[in-house]
Amino acid sequence: MYNKLTGSVLPTLALALAVAAAPQALAKGPASSVNEAATARHYASLIAGEPKLSELTLFFTQMPKGGDLHHHYSGSVYAETYVDFLDKQGYCVNKQTYRIETKKEVVEAERAKPAEQRNCLSTAEVYADDHTYRELLQRWSTKDFYNHGATQPPPDRTFFQTFGYFGPVSNANFREGLQELKQRAILENVSYIETMFKMSPFVVNKEFDAQAWTIGGDDKAFDAQMGAWLAVLEQDAGFKKSIEDFVNRIHESAEGIDDERFTMRYQTYVLRLLNPSQVFSSMVSGFKAAAMSDKIVGVNIVGQESTMVSMRDYALHMKMFRFLKSRYPSVKVAMHAGELALGDVPPEGLKFHIDQALVVAGANRIGHGIDLAHETNAPAIMAKMRKDDIPVEINLTSNAFISGIEGANHPVTLYRKYGVPYVISTDDAGVTRHTLSNEYVLFASRYKPDYAEMKRTSYNSIRYAFLPVAEKQRLTRQLDERFAAFEANIAALAKKQAKAK
Repeated sequence: MYNKLTGSVLPTLALALAVAAAPQALAKGPASSVNEAATARHYASLIAGEPKLSELTLFFTQMPKGGDLHHHYSGSVYAETYVDFLDKQGYCVNKQTYRIETKKEVVEAERAKPAEQRNCLSTAEVYADDHTYRELLQRWSTKDFYNHGATQPPPDRTFFQTFGYFGPVSNANFREGLQELKQRAILENVSYIETMFKMSPFVVNKEFDAQAWTIGGDDKAFDAQMGAWLAVLEQDAGFKKSIEDFVNRIHESAEGIDDERFTMRYQTYVLRLLNPSQVFSSMVSGFKAAAMSDKIVGVNIVGQESTMVSMRDYALHMKMFRFLKSRYPSVKVAMHAGELALGDVPPEGLKFHIDQALVVAGANRIGHGIDLAHETNAPAIMAKMRKDDIPVEINLTSNAFISGIEGANHPVTLYRKYGVPYVISTDDAGVTRHTLSNEYVLFASRYKPDYAEMKRTSYNSIRYAFLPVAEKQRLTRQLDERFAAFEANIAALAKKQAKAK
């Protein structure tokens, strides 16, 4: 269907932005309005009473989804693909631990053994050993977590530990991985992905670590410390070269991804589980990389928010973002903030994360934001997000699995009630084994928004993308055409069904 849905009349800038904000407000021809109304009625019939989940799945698989804005590259590639990558890198998987063996001498020694004595398996051998293959999938993803009775770790540990299993192969074969994500997106009518792709380079400075932990509460002193080290880093030829190599690697990996059907852009990220010097220097390289490249559209911070290091250094990280945003004001920041549930940390740890991400760090988008109801300044947070047009990225499958937050307990109910903009996204669809279409199904079936809101949500994922205006215009025009064709198809189907009754 994609090859029929490209090209349209160029709108003015004002009209393009209006489309992104409220597509239903566009001036439409009679047929277009009739088709939209018929689609709205059909959709309403699917959510009335007990939601018709299979029909909603069909509906949203076909419906154009503008983009996926909260998307981790490594967690979005399926475990099966990572198994395929083993042979490409000359690795094998230990069938007792399900860990990847990367040492060349160990791999060669294993391959020299007779097959029946081999403990470390190649791609083909993993597929041939059904027990090992099934157990591997349960460790490298959340597959079968809820439908088998084996002893297993808690959901959050299961989720975050998967990255340690497939990490050695997720850090290579980027072109193949990105192409897989592109083709899957096209098949479910997603035209844009903004993926958290690679961690930006860092260096270690133990003196900086000690000072940060000592003076971090003194904003003036901490700013001075960061300024002094930034000046040193900017004169460091090796550090500069690492950033250039990092940008070049992203550009090489992205080659051949963009075309008339699909666009991808990349966020670099820092890991909040590291020491302050590593986080700060990685943040510096991330901001510099984003300033250098039109492919890198933002900086993020990742890592489980409830760990000791994440909680201890959270305020330091927000101050680092504030410091670098003041020096690189055009660089966008999307931030994992408030991905915490009651009981994850002591109650006081739930009081400030979204607030600091907005007020201190200057986040342009908030990822997850599920501790909202516990935050001290929750009403002010929502007022600021609405006033400043800062969206929250909603990840229903991820929030339910990792944190047990779903249904009426999910703060999307608050965000919607208070008029906070939002986008629907996947987070780590390879680990949790779902699609963006399924996220729309969950949202529609649980919260029963009308069709106009669902359509606006699709457009929001272009409106709030970290893209230049011209790119948003182009993607919005495509979305207009795709919705026109989709609604025409749904209207024709509804008419045919009505005649058959």
